[in-house]
Amino acid sequence: MAQNVAEKTKTPTIPSFDGLYIGGRWTPPVAGDVIEQISPVTEEPLGSAPAASDADMDRAVAAARTAFDEGPWPRMSVHQRIEVLERARKIYAARADDIASLITAEMGCPASIAGLLQVGYPQLILDYYVSLGRTWEFEQLRGHSLVRQVPVGVVAAIVPWNTPHSASMVKLAPALLSGCTIVAKPSPETALDGLVLAEIFAEAGMPEGVVNVVPAGRESGEHLVRHPGVDMVTFTGSTAAGARIGSICGGDIRRFSLELGGKSAAIILDDADTPSVVQGLRFASFLNSGQVCTNQTRILAPRSRYTEVVDAVCEMVSTMSVGDPTDPGTEVGPLVSQQQRNRVERYIGIGLEEGATIATGGSRPSSQSAGWFIEPTVFRDVDNRMTIAQEEIFGPVVAVIAYDDDGHAVELANDSRYGLGGGVWTSDAERGLNLARRVRTGLMSINGADSEVLAPFGGFKQSGVGREAGPEGLLNYVELQTISCPG
Repeated sequence: MAQNVAEKTKTPTIPSFDGLYIGGRWTPPVAGDVIEQISPVTEEPLGSAPAASDADMDRAVAAARTAFDEGPWPRMSVHQRIEVLERARKIYAARADDIASLITAEMGCPASIAGLLQVGYPQLILDYYVSLGRTWEFEQLRGHSLVRQVPVGVVAAIVPWNTPHSASMVKLAPALLSGCTIVAKPSPETALDGLVLAEIFAEAGMPEGVVNVVPAGRESGEHLVRHPGVDMVTFTGSTAAGARIGSICGGDIRRFSLELGGKSAAIILDDADTPSVVQGLRFASFLNSGQVCTNQTRILAPRSRYTEVVDAVCEMVSTMSVGDPTDPGTEVGPLVSQQQRNRVERYIGIGLEEGATIATGGSRPSSQSAGWFIEPTVFRDVDNRMTIAQEEIFGPVVAVIAYDDDGHAVELANDSRYGLGGGVWTSDAERGLNLARRVRTGLMSINGADSEVLAPFGGFKQSGVGREAGPEGLLNYVELQTISCPG
């Protein structure tokens, strides 16, 4: 269980764990390895968490396997499972403020948006699947055939650090509703909040072995993916890692779903109100300090209004507050790690080398003496073939690209190996909708409209395989069985 400690940090109370959550118990890691978490604000130790080894993954899979093959969870009625999920929802709501503060401390998400992005969405997801489960037909009689949706089995859920609970819950809630058992692997950067999630499910009365939480690095994560006791892998993260996971699962003919990277385009039409658009881009392009896979980081502007758009975006960026993420006025916090800041700086250098121009930003902010900060950065004079227009940077960096007409804008938006998100900004909603239909991405918004948990989320092309959220998210975690009955 967690013990509260607050030494060496000005952040809210940080939990400390000495055990992994396996088989309904808190158990020390076999090798005794520890993940040392570093504050992205102070660059000083924040806390520590146990690190799972291959042997721990074996134990977690065995616990989940036993819970699925022999335990009560898959054999409960869906309404009994809903009762447990409802208890988890209430416990989560009571702890939501502390969880939001913890995630801010771990990975630097500005507190101004952590309440919605980091803990609001997980609660919406739980509410949605509890509601869906009340009316969902897991069995249907078609003629004299009984068609059943049965749980896929043991699910390995590998989640990222940028939205750790949101990415976890959109997997766990539908998987648990269907009757699956879980081995969840949080990212090392957000290991503590992953173990808090284990506490919540334990308190809610989840049977032993149904939810196992084992923070670990990449090597032990791959061991989990390869484990013969796992029936399905669900992953959110980089396209490179997703390709690796897909190849492993393909070789074993194992189910998998992948929610991967993006390089989304914000198409600003020539009838758009520029001041309104750029205020929308505060969130659509720079959410979570640029560390969101759906952020619209390619800003496509009409050539006739290119300078106007660049100037407006730069003016907006100049008003964004950069600093301590616990300050409610902060809009851009630090990046999650020194490695991530180095990556962003490398891309900024590549942009300059390839001929793009920094219109604003591009450096470490002088106002911050410590922490992994980078200024919100706007590139102009960008060709869509440049590296900064084609590769996911995952930081507060946008590229403004000129287009000639609507057809050219669609061509540029689609000229990407990714197809995750995007948006159209216009004063004519019908025109925007018609154009959005031509863009090959899984998620499009008109004038920054929010996506909903009842609608599927996922990507075309190298942005992923499968969908999360909505009823489609539940279908990820079931197999279809047909039983032909006597007429």
